[in-house]
Amino acid sequence: MKSFFAAALTGLMLILSGPALAVDLDALTDTERAAFRAEVRAYLLENPEVLMEAIAVLEQRQAAAEAAQDMDLVAANAEALFNSETSWEGGNPEGDLVLVEFLDYRCGFCRRAFPEVEQLLESDGNIQFVIKEFPILGEQSTLASRFALSTRIIEGDAAYKDLHDAMMVMRAEVSEESLSRIATELGFDAEAILAGIDAPEIDRVLEENYALAQRLQISGTPSFVMGDQLLRGYLPYEAMAELAEQLRAEAN
Repeated sequence: MKSFFAAALTGLMLILSGPALAVDLDALTDTERAAFRAEVRAYLLENPEVLMEAIAVLEQRQAAAEAAQDMDLVAANAEALFNSETSWEGGNPEGDLVLVEFLDYRCGFCRRAFPEVEQLLESDGNIQFVIKEFPILGEQSTLASRFALSTRIIEGDAAYKDLHDAMMVMRAEVSEESLSRIATELGFDAEAILAGIDAPEIDRVLEENYALAQRLQISGTPSFVMGDQLLRGYLPYEAMAELAEQLRAEAN
């Protein structure tokens, strides 16, 4: 409750005190400070709607500051985001935008985002897509990511994407048996894939992805980077398409 009123008072000061009327509360005497607080209280009692306006102003400024910070984080980590040899890349390799997704195969919102991302890539046709394996939901998530990465090493990039697509819509619990069954149905060597899930190369990929996510202050899935924007959480197709148009307009 105290933080709520502190934020409200800060926002109120932003509205009531322009540059020429700014009040330095620390410079006031105790009597002047008490009088000022009484004035603020009386004003709020007479105009309670101003409190919500003040909070909105503060939230807008905080959101702008956070967005600017995220852009700086993306810029500082651009090489690892967009040019990593350890991450699968698809979509249009010559696209004018890059979409990066940090995902976990057991994440419900990642599954929900899957057809939306596919629709964006197909309908736009000018976006490169990068997948960052980011298993954070337990041992089954880690097993799924390791199996996918082992598939890429043993069967190649196209096989990785086929398996990825199948795993994003699978209904069975993640296990060695269910993953092997999917791989076999796709015509891959499931036994070899399973034997390779503990390869040091896979350790390195996951370690790099975890470190990159930490630098970007990403703690959940799905998380996206499109252009210079960091997007935390699920976004529907319409929102992603609109952002793509906005980024291209800003670039021109």
